[in-house]
Amino acid sequence: MFSEATLARFARETAKYPADQRQSAVMACLAIVQHEQGHVSAESEEAIAKHLGMAPMAVREVTTFYNMYNQHPVGQYKLNVCTNLPCQLRNGQQALEHLCRKLGIEDGGTTPDGLFTVAKCECLGACADAPVMLVNDRQMVSYMSSDRIDELVDLLKLQAK
Repeated sequence: MFSEATLARFARETAKYPADQRQSAVMACLAIVQHEQGHVSAESEEAIAKHLGMAPMAVREVTTFYNMYNQHPVGQYKLNVCTNLPCQLRNGQQALEHLCRKLGIEDGGTTPDGLFTVAKCECLGACADAPVMLVNDRQMVSYMSSDRIDELVDLLKLQAK
C-alpha cells in the first residue's frame, strides 16, 4: 500500500526505538501518511498496524484521539479554532461562528471548492493569546478578531491561486 519512499521514512522512525518497541513510532507513521495522502484512511491505519506489529484498533485509537489526524479528506487549508474555556472567555466561539459564516460552511465542513475546512478544537496551549487558531496543524495564529480572521482567509485565498 505504501511507496518505497514512505516505507523508508517509516524505517527511519522505527529505528529510533528498540525493536520490541516499534509501536512507539505510530504517531510519526500516521503523520507521514497524512502528509503524503492528506488524511489517514482506515486502510492506512491497518497497513501501519501491520508494519508496526500492533493491533489495528490500537492505531485507530491514536488516530481518533488526536485532532491533528484527519480521518477523511480536508480542504487545502484546515483551520482549527480553539473553543476551550480560556478562548471562549475571549470570544473563541464568536471567532468560530464568524469564520463559518465568512466561508459559508458549518463547523466541521469543507467549502465546495475544497479550499477550506473549519473545525473547533481543544486547547492549543496559547491561552494568553486567545482566541487562537491553528492552520494546517502547523501554524498558530493569535488574537483572532473578526477582522484578523477576514485578513487570514483573504491571504490564504491569494496564496492558493
